[in-house]
Amino acid sequence: MQSLKELYKVGIGPSSSHTIGPMRIAQRILKEYPEATHFHVALHGSLALTGKGHLTDWVMKKTFEPKPCDFSFHSDALPYHPNGMIVQVYQGDDKLADVEAYSVGGGTVYFKGDQISKIKDVYPHRHMKEILAYVDDHAMGLYDYVKMYDDDDIEEYLMMILETMFNTVETGLKKQGFIQGPLKLERVANAMYHQALNTHRKMRKDRLLIASYAYAVAEENADGGVIVTAPTCGASGVIPAVLYYAYKQMHMSKEDLVQALAIGGLFGNIVKTNATISGADGGCQAEIGTACAMASAMMGWISELNNHLIAYAAEMGLEHNFGLTCDPVGGYVQIPCIERNAFAALRAVDAGMLAGELGYVRDNKISFDAAVNVQRATGKDLNSAYKETSLGGLAKEYLDHAD
Repeated sequence: MQSLKELYKVGIGPSSSHTIGPMRIAQRILKEYPEATHFHVALHGSLALTGKGHLTDWVMKKTFEPKPCDFSFHSDALPYHPNGMIVQVYQGDDKLADVEAYSVGGGTVYFKGDQISKIKDVYPHRHMKEILAYVDDHAMGLYDYVKMYDDDDIEEYLMMILETMFNTVETGLKKQGFIQGPLKLERVANAMYHQALNTHRKMRKDRLLIASYAYAVAEENADGGVIVTAPTCGASGVIPAVLYYAYKQMHMSKEDLVQALAIGGLFGNIVKTNATISGADGGCQAEIGTACAMASAMMGWISELNNHLIAYAAEMGLEHNFGLTCDPVGGYVQIPCIERNAFAALRAVDAGMLAGELGYVRDNKISFDAAVNVQRATGKDLNSAYKETSLGGLAKEYLDHAD
């Protein structure tokens, strides 16, 4: 598995696969063809069907500037992945190249001809069963495992990631008004946060706070703000909500929360390696489901559970999102995406609690690796209308009943 640096990335919303990935594709093409004068981008599959709502054309135009770029949109998917494009590179009237490239989730990109990632693996294991056996044999925690194998500066990197997450929470909590786009969706994080502060019942107060933190980040993402892929832009509010709650309400130190971030990252890495974190490839279970699993593992560690119960919590977080469809209304990462971040954050807190209660009574019969296998198989079986195409689910229902 690759470094956690390849999972947690700072970028701009609203979509790691539709904005961060295409931006990186354009940057690489500019570097490889400095003599190019203009470009034509043929977007395929999900990039075509939801690209405008996800700002794909906007971010690529901005990246290619001042060189002009025009677009065509094709609903058919290219062979390797639903998020594909062919960039025609021109110098004057001469075509220099047809570049086939893919944005495969979490901001990771592959080009035809080098689709095997050039990024080195730093972890020797790729399944949680192997990792748990290793840490048991060496009497170590999951964070010690990350420290042993990841880059030397991983603590500093994760502290930067944590600070960025917290900055986004705080920025989002202050803003009011409407999110960009034709849906005219009003921001609610600020009002929800102040409602929480004025609530005296502790359970309601705590859950409203967590939800407001998730809304704050997800609204920032939808509005093109700075976020962290965790593991994607569309699911970027789940983990910050849980960690910010632990920081503000549970009074945990940032140094401790860096450890939680690392442990959650291990579980996200396993999903990314053995299944998918791309909504276009596996539905929203790949994004929100993975984020919920990661945050559940973090809550397990925050609750001082042992390694195996942390994995139990993560399995719960993933399992109970099986089959979750990706059906963004109008192609915008707003409805139901923002609300799902808050639900997943609350589920993660519940998973951390339940794993602690159940795990000391009976063994978990379903391993995290088994859940990852089911997520992968379910994603393959999902109809394409429910995989970030806006052709089914709530997206279709909203369109059918629009005034």
